[in-house]
Amino acid sequence: RKPGAAARMEEEEDEGGGGRRATASAAASARFVRCLYAVGFLDLFGVSMVVPLMNLHIKSLGASHTVAGIIGSLYGVMQLFSSTFVGCWSDIVGRRYSLLACILLSALGYFLLGNSTTVFLFAISRVPVGIFKHTLSISKALLSDLVSERDRPLVMGRFNAASSVGFILGPVVGGYLAEFNGGFYQTSFICASIFLLNGGLVWILPWSEENSSNRDHYQDKGTNSFSEKSNHDLHLKSATSRPVRNSSFFQSPWIQVATMLKKIKGIACSNLWDVFLVRFLMSVAILLYYSNFTLALEERFGVKPLFAGYLMSYSSALGVLAGCLLGPITRLYQHDTYRLLLHSSTFTCVLVLLYASAPSIWMVILSSTFLAFSTTIGRTCILDLELTVGGNEASGTLLGVGQSVTSVGRIIAPLLSGIAQEFSPCGPPSLAVGLGLVAVVIMNANKQKYHSHGSVKLKNQ
Repeated sequence: RKPGAAARMEEEEDEGGGGRRATASAAASARFVRCLYAVGFLDLFGVSMVVPLMNLHIKSLGASHTVAGIIGSLYGVMQLFSSTFVGCWSDIVGRRYSLLACILLSALGYFLLGNSTTVFLFAISRVPVGIFKHTLSISKALLSDLVSERDRPLVMGRFNAASSVGFILGPVVGGYLAEFNGGFYQTSFICASIFLLNGGLVWILPWSEENSSNRDHYQDKGTNSFSEKSNHDLHLKSATSRPVRNSSFFQSPWIQVATMLKKIKGIACSNLWDVFLVRFLMSVAILLYYSNFTLALEERFGVKPLFAGYLMSYSSALGVLAGCLLGPITRLYQHDTYRLLLHSSTFTCVLVLLYASAPSIWMVILSSTFLAFSTTIGRTCILDLELTVGGNEASGTLLGVGQSVTSVGRIIAPLLSGIAQEFSPCGPPSLAVGLGLVAVVIMNANKQKYHSHGSVKLKNQ
């Protein structure tokens, strides 16, 4: 009986060791994710300090409205073309080095902005930021690597909420600093310092511990899970479970470029067009809603721009709350991202229609209140759907393509808004309702693919 007892003791020790490893892995992942929340907060806190002051600064340098608009458009164009390549680059060299490079080069751009005493220097300072300011996208790709598909909407919602808090607080601090002599330059240097602090935070993260713990966790799950449902529910992203070689960052640039082009071609040839089309339509719809918000409220109800500003801040605060409530909401929907996205998009269309036909300002406040929840939930769900349908191997590339799609919307929406306003102040939101309904129809027409939960993968995987 002694050998049998010894065997049972060994089995119990193995089970206890496995449980301890799983607990340690979960604790390490939780610490890592909380640090990424801080990265997102500091990122938008620093950016939102400077961005509201930039138009005033470039005009103080003697630039005309046209020149200021051209520089702003060039920044958007750089973001459009660089987001896909930077996201793909992060899949190749690893999240750590790509995130550090983007943070430090963005810090360089804001440092140059703090020295911009001419319009030319101002334009030069926007180049590194326009190309490499994709820190939030890479952070989201890293979060996607770290958590299971089941927990991804909750974690992404909390990350967006933390970033939104920074975006709410930043303009207040930046406006206060702008009151001092040379306030814009001081604010730019503080923003650059915040990015350097963010870079230090990313550098000291326990990357080796996190990768090893998630790798062990993934292997344990692969060994102990025999059903398809268990593998889906307990799935960790393989991009993190495989260690990224440090030498990949120092590979030949030609090899990295060739690999990036291959990945981008794989997505271009995949059947993800409908997911990105839904993202594009909903992005343009929301941008149209906000495009003439202040002007339309003044023309329709005679309210001052200050009231519109308060209402937009109120909506932003509710968006933070919505991000924190994504966990209970996804559990209510039994983690069915497609159904949640469909309902939130439909609700968004109804609320925008309610705003466009509102007979009083109280109806506008009501629609803005619920719209803050539906748009926040919709943004998180479409991102989760991209990663679920697109697969596990190219989360950075997928998020980069998604950012490029949104950038196209930012370029097109002002033009559509201007044309629609020629007919009525309610023209842009009315057009937004139409685009949103088209997105809902596309989702209904492709519901089978969305329900497959990732069974449709990229062709190159």
